Amino acid sequence: MRFPSSLPKTHQSVLQDILSFFSQDARVIGIGASGSYASNSMDNYSDLDLVIAVENDTFDSVMAQRFELLKQIPGYVSGFTGEHVGEPRLIVSIFEPNVIHVDFKFVAISDAAQRVDDTQVLWQRDNRLSDAYADSDYHYPQPDPQWIEDRFWIWVHYGATKIARGEAFEALEFLSFLRQQVLSPLALQQAGLTPSGVRTIQQRLPEFARSLEDTVATLERDSLVRAFKAAIDVYLSIRDESELILNPKAQQLCLEYFYQELER
Repeated sequence: MRFPSSLPKTHQSVLQDILSFFSQDARVIGIGASGSYASNSMDNYSDLDLVIAVENDTFDSVMAQRFELLKQIPGYVSGFTGEHVGEPRLIVSIFEPNVIHVDFKFVAISDAAQRVDDTQVLWQRDNRLSDAYADSDYHYPQPDPQWIEDRFWIWVHYGATKIARGEAFEALEFLSFLRQQVLSPLALQQAGLTPSGVRTIQQRLPEFARSLEDTVATLERDSLVRAFKAAIDVYLSIRDESELILNPKAQQLCLEYFYQELER
């Protein structure tokens, strides 16, 4: 098969072993790759994001045996399941000798069409995986601006209480949440780009990324206050009021609380 030009040789060696192993398992219908593989944008630090599609009536047995299966692939070292990202079908793993990160998502062929990004078929039986993809499109989760607006000002109040109480680490984590789940996805969505949090934000939206620098804080109170102010300013700069139902009273009360508690 023809690999993308950006695929590092270290990754190619691991991928070839994986394809060779799973293509010999009669339960496996097809193998796909998504992420930077599908977009031909890999580098030495990229993961291999693989989909292992299996027969519907053998899915449970494959799921029960998947760790034992992976252990038979040359170079497999360790792995764990993906409940932390809401995907228990996923196994996150590493392979030696070059410490290559490989994600395996096991799916029944009937569920293969449900996907969040483009997936390139690497190997298959009877075109069944290609057919599943041909009859559907992928849908990356999009931020809901109204959902965010309905919560944002209460989040501002929450952040103010954390700073005022001296819970600096909690405040830091919440600033990270705002960058990852609110500010960056909204900005990327408006730019017509995949709203995948802060990943590669410096390359995709360099000017916006510079505005995010001011939302990064240390544990000192003054730094946290400054960063939260910057986060509020960034949100207001990207909020599209014409598309939203606003609650001016909630915005006013929470902003007044923020400044009264933290600037006295």
